[in-house]
Amino acid sequence: MSFSHLGLSEKVLAAIEAAGYKTPTPIQDQAIPRVLERRDVLGIAQTGTGKTAAFVLPMLTLLEQGRARARMPRTLILEPTRELAAQVADHFEKYGRNHKLNVALLIGGVSFDDQDAKLIRGVDVLIATPGRLLDHFERGRLLLSGVELLVIDEADRMLDMGFIPDIERIGRLVPFMRQTLFFTATMPPEIQRIADSFLHNPVRVEVARPATTASTIAQFLVATGREAHEKRERLRRLIREADNFKNAIIFCNRKRDVALLHRSLVRHKFNAVALHGDMDQPARMAALEAFRKGEAKLLVASDVAARGLDIPDVSHVFNFDVPSHADDYVHRIGRTGRAGRSGTAITLVAPSERKQVEAIERLIGLTIPWIEAPAGATGPEQAAREASGAQNPRSGRARAGEARRREPRASRRQPREPARDHARARAPREPHAERDGTHLPAFLLRPLPAKV
Repeated sequence: MSFSHLGLSEKVLAAIEAAGYKTPTPIQDQAIPRVLERRDVLGIAQTGTGKTAAFVLPMLTLLEQGRARARMPRTLILEPTRELAAQVADHFEKYGRNHKLNVALLIGGVSFDDQDAKLIRGVDVLIATPGRLLDHFERGRLLLSGVELLVIDEADRMLDMGFIPDIERIGRLVPFMRQTLFFTATMPPEIQRIADSFLHNPVRVEVARPATTASTIAQFLVATGREAHEKRERLRRLIREADNFKNAIIFCNRKRDVALLHRSLVRHKFNAVALHGDMDQPARMAALEAFRKGEAKLLVASDVAARGLDIPDVSHVFNFDVPSHADDYVHRIGRTGRAGRSGTAITLVAPSERKQVEAIERLIGLTIPWIEAPAGATGPEQAAREASGAQNPRSGRARAGEARRREPRASRRQPREPARDHARARAPREPHAERDGTHLPAFLLRPLPAKV
């Protein structure tokens, strides 16, 4: 099955062929014809399945008719992070090589004046993060009344980052009569509510159960000690011993831990770069570019790199910290095993992180195997019991309690030790002295006066 049956224009098909793609992914196969029919689409698919091309390709076909006007974009794409916005812009450059479309990118860390100059010339495709888009609107430099098609990408990430109020406001600024494409990997209740308010009689395209992981990813857990330095040492050993290792993304929960781990890896002669939200935009883009080109083998990142980044050939993902939210695990490990390739995801688990592992396993519906037994295990069977205990911390206590209840009551009684007089144990009592009278008071020992 090729792209030719989807209804895309000749210009788009030529660009796809030049890019070397032959077969559409399931979500592309189902979503593209519906977008070309001008239907609202609710797309639900796990990360790495080609969601971006599922809306970029039909948009290019639709935009072949009409022209842009100053400060009034024809289409609007909302992304949660700068990196995702820049990546979508790259897709338009790759697939739109045969089109003469104006594409503008509104993200933080870039001059307002440079962005405003592009808006003045007229924009066919406006790709933006919600905050920077509203900044331009409030300055009077942008009109949204001409938007014909609105794309909300990575909607669940928008929720996690607190963008939902901004998204709702933007929804009131664009025309009511518009086409809306809504893409997400997970579908919590709040996202369902937003989708219901934005979409009109949508076509639901679901190619995988929400919050599932790709079958091409081998997932493992590794037990570590409580201290951060123990985790760092274990991570270095895992990287050195990994099979078929090409490169890896290493995720930390906090930005300061990203910086600390990056310095540690560089100090131990690893070729690593860092990526987190406190870095300025040029540094973030430079780190991503070095990793994409293979100049750096390790990318140490916060969850800013967990959603939608298209780095096609990542062999390994390491979770240095177990993610606090189970949904983030799905997105993190989705950076590997993309486009049909195999990948490996290894999560380092400290004793205090066992509950997060249990939540992840409930979400994805899988029991993740341990490749190294938790602390205290003495063999494969003990490792399995420990792993089971990690999934349910109460299970060990429950089994012990059940065993006690099955014991005969008499066998559970323990003989009571006789009470001890500790004072007497320390200083033995002296024998009585009744025979020599030394126990009598002194006044009774005084001699009686002689009778006169």
